[in-house]
Amino acid sequence: MRGVIKGVLAEELENSLRMKKEYEGALRRLPEGCLAIRKIRGHQYCYLVKRIDKKVKYIYKGKLSVEEKNKYDDAKEMRAKYRKLLSQVKKQIRFLRSSLRGKEAI
Repeated sequence: MRGVIKGVLAEELENSLRMKKEYEGALRRLPEGCLAIRKIRGHQYCYLVKRIDKKVKYIYKGKLSVEEKNKYDDAKEMRAKYRKLLSQVKKQIRFLRSSLRGKEAI
């Protein structure tokens, strides 16, 4: 028979695995890259910066509306938030798996 605490830990592990899958899905749905605004001779130029293979590419986007700029700024913040949450949940999963690996029933 499985101990009470081990049952709770197993349930928490399932919840953490579900959360990990949700965070990874949310990261995939965000637009790739971030916006870089360069000032050249007094004019602003917008570039989309993203990594293609091992190289960083700057893709010229032209003049963007304020809504477009805000969309990329929001995506950048959300990406940082989801990466932090994903890191925390991965640590939690590692801890729970090591806790459940023990042989004695609690």
